[in-house]
Amino acid sequence: MSDLNWQKSSFSDGAGPNCVELATAHAHIHIRESDEPDTVIRTTPATLQSFIRAAKTGGLDHTI
Repeated sequence: MSDLNWQKSSFSDGAGPNCVELATAHAHIHIRESDEPDTVIRTTPATLQSFIRAAKTGGLDHTI
C-alpha cells in the first residue's frame, strides 16, 4: 500500500498521529488510521457513500 497517494483531511492539524487518511486506486477507496498505516480498509465509492449517508442521518445510532 506504500504506492498509494494518501491524503489527510484539511481539518487535520498534523500535530497528532490520529488522522484518517484516504487514497484512491483502481476504482476503490482505501482508508487507514495514520497511527496504524499497515491496516487498510478497501471499499467502493458507492459503499462509502452509503455508509456516510447512514451515519449522517442517524441510521447507525443503534447498531452494535
